[in-house]
Amino acid sequence: MAKTSSVEKNERRRKMSAQYAAKRAKLKAAIKNKNVTPEERFEAALKLAELPRNSAKIRVRNRCELTGRPRGTYRKLKLSRNMLRELASSGQIPGMVKSSW
Repeated sequence: MAKTSSVEKNERRRKMSAQYAAKRAKLKAAIKNKNVTPEERFEAALKLAELPRNSAKIRVRNRCELTGRPRGTYRKLKLSRNMLRELASSGQIPGMVKSSW
């Protein structure tokens, strides 16, 4: 089980990135737009830099929903490899069976 503080910090980052997503996308579009004057593009870059760092989507860490484990996490299921194996063996995940040959 991961530290509770790490899991909570990641949740705060997830909420903040969702909150600022539209604003960040608008500023990034203004920076990449070649039809705008360089001064306006620079202003947009400064405004983007002023936003909180944790508002960037890249700062969110994929973690297991059950244990909070940061590594070995399947994106589609949001579970770590350990919990995936455990739940699959106990028959908790529909359609997933342990292979045998």
